[in-house]
Amino acid sequence: MEAYCLKCREKREMVNPTAIWMKNGKPATEGTCPVSGGKMFKIGMTPAHDSLPKPA
Repeated sequence: MEAYCLKCREKREMVNPTAIWMKNGKPATEGTCPVSGGKMFKIGMTPAHDSLPKPA
């Protein structure tokens, strides 16, 4: 999955993507940049969110 790296300030392919729910209840995916090791983040629903329970 391609996402924006906060360190490189470029879009790159994400390593170890993890589906999460943000505090406001919206789905997102976070992972690691393969180049800089920085945090990557992408907002939006993915198939991985289907198996996660939505927070109350």
